Order: sequence, then C-alpha cells, then structure tokens
Amino acid sequence: MSHRPILVTGATGYIGGRLIPILLEKGYMVRAVARSGGKLACRPWAGEPGVKTVVADMQDLLGLRRAARGCRAAFYLVHSMKSRTSDQEHEDKSAAVNMSRAASSEGLERIIYLSDLGEDSREASRHLQLRAEVGRILQSGKVPVTILRSSVILGSGSAAFDLIRYLVQRMPVIPAPRWINTLSQPIAVQNVLQYLAGCLEKPQTSGKIYEIGGPEVLSYADLFKVYAREAGLKRRLIIRMPGLGSRILTYFAHLITPIPANMAETIIQSMKDKAVCRDQEIKALIPQDLLSCSQAVAAALNTVNRDEVQTCWMDAGHLEAPEWIMRGDVSYADSTVLEYAQKVEIRGTARELWPLLENIGGSRGWYGMDFLWRIRGDMDRLVGGPGLRRGRRDQSRLMVGDALDFWRVLRSEPPYVLLLLSEMKLPGEAMLEFRLKEVAQDRVELVQTARLLPHGPAGILYWYLTYPLHGLVFRSMLLNMARRSGHEVLKGPETDC
Repeated sequence: MSHRPILVTGATGYIGGRLIPILLEKGYMVRAVARSGGKLACRPWAGEPGVKTVVADMQDLLGLRRAARGCRAAFYLVHSMKSRTSDQEHEDKSAAVNMSRAASSEGLERIIYLSDLGEDSREASRHLQLRAEVGRILQSGKVPVTILRSSVILGSGSAAFDLIRYLVQRMPVIPAPRWINTLSQPIAVQNVLQYLAGCLEKPQTSGKIYEIGGPEVLSYADLFKVYAREAGLKRRLIIRMPGLGSRILTYFAHLITPIPANMAETIIQSMKDKAVCRDQEIKALIPQDLLSCSQAVAAALNTVNRDEVQTCWMDAGHLEAPEWIMRGDVSYADSTVLEYAQKVEIRGTARELWPLLENIGGSRGWYGMDFLWRIRGDMDRLVGGPGLRRGRRDQSRLMVGDALDFWRVLRSEPPYVLLLLSEMKLPGEAMLEFRLKEVAQDRVELVQTARLLPHGPAGILYWYLTYPLHGLVFRSMLLNMARRSGHEVLKGPETDC
C-alpha cells in the first residue's frame, strides 16, 4: 500500500466525517480538508497519528493545491443540499473545476466522487442535473474519476432519513403528492462507506461510473411504512393528493420536521427522480452484505436512541464568526453592540460545572422558562428559521460547528467558555456566551451574556421589546443550573455591568 495520503474533501460533512475512521482502520494516511479549522480540530479522529487536518476553501485553487500536494488520491464529497440559486450552482461548479485542476497539477492518481442516482435529463430535478454536471466537470480533467451514483442514503443523521423519520413519527395521516409512488433503491450509509473505501483497493474501478443501491426497490410510500414498522408505530395512513405542490410540501416539511426549508426543498425535488440501479457491476468488485431497508432503518434508530450519531446533516456548512464578535467591539460599523449579562457565584470548580453548559439545549431544555424558549422557537420556525426543533446531534458533548436548537457552537473551550451564534431570523446578529471563571479556591463565577448587533431601527426595537425577558430568563437559568449541579449559590444572580 502506498504511504501517500488520501485527500478527503468535505471532511466535517456527513459522509466525509464517517469515511475517515474507515480509511484509518484500513491503514491509509488521511489528509482531511474543510473550511473551518475549529470544526476540524473538534472531530474525534483529528488527533489520530494518521490524520493531518488542512483548512482550505474549495473556491481557492492555490489553497486546494497545497492541500492536495503529495496525496495519492482524493475523495470529492463537497456539495450543497440547499435549494438551488445561481450563486450556489456557480460555487458547486467552480469547486469541481478547482478540484480537477488541483488533482492534475499535483499528480493525483484518481478522484472518487459520490453523486446521485437517477436519469440525467431535462425532466430531472435541478439538484440531480447539477450533481451530474459536477461529475462531468471532474471527468474533463486529466485525472481519472470514479463516480458512485447513490440512491437514497439511510442512516442516522442523514437529511433524507430525518425527513422521513419526523414526518412518519409526527403524522398519523400523511398527505402525499403523486411522486409518493416513485421508485428508489435505498442504501444504508454503512454500505455506501464500504463502497467508497473499497474503490481505493480496486484499481480497475478507476475512471468508471457505478450505480449503488440496497437489495430492495421500494416506493416512498413503502419506505414510510417500513419506518413506521421499525419504529413501533401504528400503520400510517397515506392520502395521495396529486395536486399538492412542492412549495406547500416544503413549508409543511419545514414546520413538521427539523429540516430547514431550503434543504427540504432540495430533498423533495429529488424524490421525484426515479433512483433505481440499472447496473450493479460493483457488487461483484466490492462484495459486502447489503442491508435491507428494514435493517438500515433499525440500525439508524438504534444509533439515534443510544445518542451515538457520528455525523449529521446539521454539521454541514461554513462556520464563520462575524467580525464584531471576534473583535469584541462595543461599536461596529456605526452600530452599538447591545449587551445584557447576569452572573452568579457558586461553590465549586469550573471543571465540575462545565457539564451543565455542555448539556444545555436539545431534549434537556434550557434550565428554566422552557415555555418561553419554545414560543420563541415556534415564532422563528414560522418565519423560516431553524427553531428549537432542530435540537442537537449529541446530548452529552458539544463540538465547534454543532447545531444547538437555533444556535450554532462558535467556540467550545472546556471548562471555561461556550459561545453560541444565533441562526434565528432576526433584525440583527446575536450571540450568547457562557463563561466560567474561578475567582477563589472552590469558588466559581458563571456569567451569561447576550449580545446583539442590530440591523437598523428594527433591530434596536427588537432588543428593547425583549429586554425585560432577559433578566427573567437569565436569572431562572443561572439558579437552575446551580441547583442542578448540587452546589451552593454564594452570590447572585445579579446583573453584570
């Protein structure tokens, strides 16, 4: 086996984050590439001897060339699941061009690309057309490209799986469009990963296109029934409504599930495309036990119930801190950063109290006034924001880049600092910070701070309308955190000026 490393782009994404441990188990050296150094550093495999993490943007050809230098092959696992806009489509195509050029200039032997299964035609969804076009861009270069075209991927944390999961769990009666009878050949994420890794070991796969799917061909109506059965739910009633449009379905899915509207739109559009393998030559080249849909769903549910989801669709996306947060300015771009803080002094140490911060949100709630958090989350959901329904990937650990209800983890520095960036629909940019400071032996100060950079008068008005609630909610949260810890409150809560 060559000692030249394998480049994995999209290393913090859903597939990339799971592929890297498999490559390491097989003895490969890995160069993991993503845009966010913070997200890379937090991954469980980041400290492994066989991994080198590299921060690079797919839109930066020089940076990508540096990342690819000395590598043997590359996995191309970068694409957007958000609804298509001209800018996003341009970025996807530009990234593919840069990957092809970087691979050629740095002498890579091959590129392995995970694409979507379906008929590439004018009638196909725009998402499928673009994925096929990205494949053609990669193939236009000098480096041979292996393309795996996958049907629906079933696995914990997959966007398509979560859309099905929440719809079936929350809807005893499911209104369905005509394409509910569209056929697909779902495949377990475990099998996808083995096919990807297996391609490295099979030189004859170089330059070829393979279709990958599980052992069954089902309609989406059948897939809903499989999920209900494996989840122990009563049989769901599916009512076919041929006139049900994609826009209505997208908004409906946004309200019922944690999937954001722009991602739900892409998935729903893709469900119109028939995704059945016409040729499964790869089964002979890379033999493995293919999980049935029932087995794949059961495995995914088992992982979710054990709170062991490795990667999730929520992990994806660029994490960039607004400049005003990084600079810590009280004024920025002619605007004043509005701030409210409360603090409490507790007997104990920062290390003893840190788990309270790391467990915040999701199914455990926000330590007080949870009904107000739910109301705010519902309001955000109605206007297109993530709301509280998104929850969190892992209930016991937070990593940089993790989604946390309608926040995103910007900094996590145990046991002292947790910084959250708001992803709510707001007339401004907001953050929430928790800071633990040891002020004396066995005495620690917990400070909770909210900041808003308002966008015009609407932002200022929003701040002062919600200001009275800050004191009420913060006081409740700080007291309940102290009580939950079992440690004595020595002072406060009080406003921190």
